[in-house]
Amino acid sequence: MAESLCSILKLMKPQLLATLTVLIALATSASSQAESLSDLNKLLSTKKCTQCDLSNAGLVQANLTGANFVEANLAGANLSQANLTGADLSGANLTGASLHGANLTGANLTEANLAGTDLRNAYVGNANLAKVNLDSAHLEGIKGLAETAASAEQFHRWGVKEAELGNYNGAIANYKKALKLDPELAPAYLGLAIIQYNFDHRAEAKANTEMAASLFKEQKHELGHQTATNFQQQMALLQEAEENAEQKEGGIGHVGKFMGSVGSLLLQFLL
Repeated sequence: MAESLCSILKLMKPQLLATLTVLIALATSASSQAESLSDLNKLLSTKKCTQCDLSNAGLVQANLTGANFVEANLAGANLSQANLTGADLSGANLTGASLHGANLTGANLTEANLAGTDLRNAYVGNANLAKVNLDSAHLEGIKGLAETAASAEQFHRWGVKEAELGNYNGAIANYKKALKLDPELAPAYLGLAIIQYNFDHRAEAKANTEMAASLFKEQKHELGHQTATNFQQQMALLQEAEENAEQKEGGIGHVGKFMGSVGSLLLQFLL
């Protein structure tokens, strides 16, 4: 009888341990959720939530003007279209958070973690982005990004992305910022030229292509130089074909518009 009781107890021990583990996990989760809810209520009532946990919080279109998020955990939070004008997000963890279309005018994002953060169509005019790495953030359509916010190469990459998405004004703005930071960044000249040619700004396109070809040659970048030279030749051939079409049809040729698809290929090629 004693041996049977011992056997039953031995069998029950793993089950008890498993049950206790589940109960502890549930208690911890409940405590964590209660803490997060408390932090969320604190934010909404006072707009102050330093070092608090707002991970995965839903704050879509929230009015958080001047809110204090110093060193707060906002990983995975949804702040789409939120008004964060003048908010202090210094040192905040915004990993994977959505700030799509949010207003961050004048916000302080110093040393914030923006890994994988969605900043598409966000407004960041006069925002402080000191010591912030934007390499993995999603910035398509972002407005008001300062020239000092990134390197020339990064602005060029964003220009390529915007061009691929068909946002040519955004692409041009990024290419120009890249060239202001580095006047010898040959790919940015070629990127500009492709867009300019596609929108019939032939003189500017020709000048920028010549600049790109010259810089590539000086920098001994054979692939880039060959690409720019090929583009020059294609422009000349298309112009000739367009002129012939005009003479034959007595109207305006549209052969040059073909450069839209060619331009996209060239940009990807250079990238």
